[in-house]
Amino acid sequence: MKRELVTLTHWSNEYWERVGPIYRQAFPSGAKPEGLLKNMLEKGIAVMHILMRGGEAEAMAVTGLAGSEPDTKLIIDYMAVRADLRGQGIGSLFLGKIRDWAVREHGISAIIIEVEAGDTAVHEERFHFWERCGFIRTAYVHQYIWVPEPYTAMVLPLKAGVPASYDGRSLFRFIESFHKRAYRRG
Repeated sequence: MKRELVTLTHWSNEYWERVGPIYRQAFPSGAKPEGLLKNMLEKGIAVMHILMRGGEAEAMAVTGLAGSEPDTKLIIDYMAVRADLRGQGIGSLFLGKIRDWAVREHGISAIIIEVEAGDTAVHEERFHFWERCGFIRTAYVHQYIWVPEPYTAMVLPLKAGVPASYDGRSLFRFIESFHKRAYRRG
């Protein structure tokens, strides 16, 4: 059975019923509330990607764009694979489908993600996943004032001429710009 990427630019309660449990399980704390995610999609700040197979959701992601042409970047705000399917290559496959969509639809130059910069085995496992997918870890550790855990930015350059390494501080400018738009009222 073939896996299909569904990309939503507007909120769908039908799809949320399928991916909400994946989101809540993967991000039990620190996740944006459902209402905020809905608002982000409705305001055109973010899109939701869902990996479907046989009518079932296997993975979900929330992404948004940052920067401007010709240096538009895709920010991955959240990405999760259903817990019972992890370790089977689905995350890499899903990321590839999202990357292909973003290059085709928006001509992105890079993908940026922030990863919790803790020192546990779980944190290292997350870093290793992104590194296996081609992402480069930056040395800068960012501490938000409103969340207790520190974060590190990682980048996947996609266009020739785009620097293979970035300063983590500059990547967080894109991430913070995306977050500010998400939380802005109106």
